[in-house]
Amino acid sequence: MELVGTASEGFAWGGLVSFISYLVTAAVLTVIYVFIYIAVTPHAEIKLIKQNNMAAAYAFSGSLIGFSIPLAIVISHSAAIMECVIWGVIALIVQIIIYFLARIPVPELSRRIEDGEISSGLWLAAASLTGGIINAACMTY
Repeated sequence: MELVGTASEGFAWGGLVSFISYLVTAAVLTVIYVFIYIAVTPHAEIKLIKQNNMAAAYAFSGSLIGFSIPLAIVISHSAAIMECVIWGVIALIVQIIIYFLARIPVPELSRRIEDGEISSGLWLAAASLTGGIINAACMTY
């Protein structure tokens, strides 16, 4: 059996460079988001999750997914890394605003999450996911 071509023939190395660039950019934006989100919320998400607080786990997971959905859309539509960064920051800001809006109908949301009230964690997760999906749809320009 004859091998046709070499390993690098036909492979788009530029595509690999773009993939790595966008992957690193997304990872950095996500880490920044996590640090900002943790700093903004009064409850200590990671500590509560380590204590097996399901409300905190649901809320934080929903928020993280709610951020990553628009980030994924931005990556797939960006023509340049800087464009991705700008829209990623916008997604971050929107997700933080969603946290504050979710507190309006549920007074003492953070305390309820700290107390392990699963319904409060699910409420924040649902608000974060809904906001993230709508945010992502608005970014499909």
